[in-house]
Amino acid sequence: MIGKGTEGGQGLAIAFFCLWVQGVSANPPVELAEMEIVGRATPLTGISRSASQGFVGQPEFEFRPWLRVGELLEVVPGMIATQHSGAGKANQYFLRGFNLDHGTDFAAFLDGVPLNLPTHGHGQGYLDLNPLIPELIDYIEYGKGPYYSQIGDFSSAGYARFHTVSRLEKGFVSQTFGQDNFYRTVAADSFEEGLHSFLAGGEAGFYDGPWQESMDMKRFKGLLKWTFEGSGQGFAVIANGYYNDWTATDQIPQRAVKAGLLSRLGTVDPSDGGQIHRFALTFNGWQDSRWGNTQLTLYGYYSDLRLYSNFTFFLDDPIHGDQIFQKDRRLVAGGALNHHWHWQWGDIDSGFNLGAQVRHDFIPKVALYHTQRRRILNPVRIDRVDETSVGLYLENTTQWHDKVRTTAGVRGDLYFFRVRDRFAGINSGAASDAIVSPKFALVLGPWYDTELYFNYGMGFHSNDVRGVKTRIDPVTGKPVKPVDPLVRSRGLEVGLRTTWLPGLTSTLALWQLRLDSELVFVGDAGTTEPSGKSKRYGIEWSNYYHPFQWLTLDFDLALTKAKFENTRQDNVPNSVGRVITGGVTVDLANGIFGSARVRHFGAVPLNEKGTVEAGSTTLLNLGLGWRWRDRLRVELNILNLTDSRDNDIAYFYASRLPGEPAQGVEDVHFHPVMPRQFRGTLRIFF
Repeated sequence: MIGKGTEGGQGLAIAFFCLWVQGVSANPPVELAEMEIVGRATPLTGISRSASQGFVGQPEFEFRPWLRVGELLEVVPGMIATQHSGAGKANQYFLRGFNLDHGTDFAAFLDGVPLNLPTHGHGQGYLDLNPLIPELIDYIEYGKGPYYSQIGDFSSAGYARFHTVSRLEKGFVSQTFGQDNFYRTVAADSFEEGLHSFLAGGEAGFYDGPWQESMDMKRFKGLLKWTFEGSGQGFAVIANGYYNDWTATDQIPQRAVKAGLLSRLGTVDPSDGGQIHRFALTFNGWQDSRWGNTQLTLYGYYSDLRLYSNFTFFLDDPIHGDQIFQKDRRLVAGGALNHHWHWQWGDIDSGFNLGAQVRHDFIPKVALYHTQRRRILNPVRIDRVDETSVGLYLENTTQWHDKVRTTAGVRGDLYFFRVRDRFAGINSGAASDAIVSPKFALVLGPWYDTELYFNYGMGFHSNDVRGVKTRIDPVTGKPVKPVDPLVRSRGLEVGLRTTWLPGLTSTLALWQLRLDSELVFVGDAGTTEPSGKSKRYGIEWSNYYHPFQWLTLDFDLALTKAKFENTRQDNVPNSVGRVITGGVTVDLANGIFGSARVRHFGAVPLNEKGTVEAGSTTLLNLGLGWRWRDRLRVELNILNLTDSRDNDIAYFYASRLPGEPAQGVEDVHFHPVMPRQFRGTLRIFF
């Protein structure tokens, strides 16, 4: 079913999407034909199982002006990616009333490889998208809510699957220059030999940033991909590598800026920052037979992160300061197998997906140290962790009538883990846990190119297994209550999707999500922090309009309410309640193109009482360019066009500066958005 692709390897991406996500096409059952990907304009009526599911192709986001790689996730309507530290650290993500931290309840995959890291030194489900090269991303699938049987851990809020290109119509070399010593070079090319294609690409980036303390970022990425596509079968072997070294300017106290002690672009601890290495090898294979379609993914990767941060300054140690060093080194190996087959009884079409997923994280060292200017003063906690997860699922999609379609599935997950406390020896042990998650979707229509969706599903996220086995707080020495290994979530959604107006794709969704507990391991402190049950609900309205070949308009609105249950102080800190994004993209026949995008989020409580809030943030980005005969492309991006002084992110907690009371001062700590940035790009095709 998956054959040779068109430009960027997109030819049968939608066929893959239909097979993997839906499991059966609309009546009658036929082999999916090759079709061109046009991003969000691709009609998904008869295919999608929810209004919150979507597909974005490279042509849609190639003209977007980007500030950071993590903003690739902002193609998901209602998603926000921010940063509170340097350019080598995973972004902070927000979706559906979640402060997802660095990925706790949003799952992401690259060519089938899970990117979230459990039991991570800095945060559970740590999701770093910096290794991606945006120019080599072919398409992105996404879904929101826990309604999809193939997706397990970290997916209560949703998921995204990134797929790299297999071939390029033309090779290219791209050079970007920007303010504050921003330099980025990207080069890629591919060639074909019979049924085989080979692609190589790489990126080198350097950036000091506008901060008073130079970020001195040095970043390198590489991608090699070998693809074979024969008759009814094929495979891809993918190797990628990533290295980054940077100095970070973390969030700073608002009181110090108001008093003139710090610049908005200043820092309290200029030695914050980090370094990361990541190397991965992936195999993706597929085969069609009389028994159906089989997909196999095998992967292995090595990751090593060293991260220095100081959030409270001199609160805990007035002499040396509170800087911490978080170390995470691991080897990850795993695989996924999915088999799809189709049955037909009279006028009823039915498709099945049966799958298994296994993953093992061998973490010889996940550690927390107290440091001063990157010099270790004393260890807080050092652990060795082995963590294995196994997921099994069975799913059926049946077209009962030309206006009635259901998807019913069940997923089971098993977790086995062992923690060895290598420092104090008091928080060690082994355990296991299991959870079963049913899913159901009812789709009615289409009528007038409009479908109605009813979704219910259970999901979960795992907790850091160090928190599961912790009995004694490594900092205070006091007993603590261990957390549950797996935490249940329950989601409900009603939505519609319409393409009735030619060129317009519009979706509307009303949703609710409950979590049994938001207990998580706090990597910054080396212990656990409890919170109660929570409830989130909201409305999302997404629009993509392509009225002319040269013009595209999009507008997305998400309104969310997040509350803790059974408590008087019920606000969920850092839950974004309002997200508005939109844009205009022009691509003229004479080679001129441009894109203007607005990004707004607001209504953010910073404490459970709701007495402290962060102001809203609004950014406008502009991109203008011209290309000549597919040989040359020139582009100018103006990021933060209005030079907004809003916050990228803000928190409320106690910290201490020299001379302040020993108990510290509770205050807003913020990281500002980047000042206006000009970046020019020259790309040559060959």
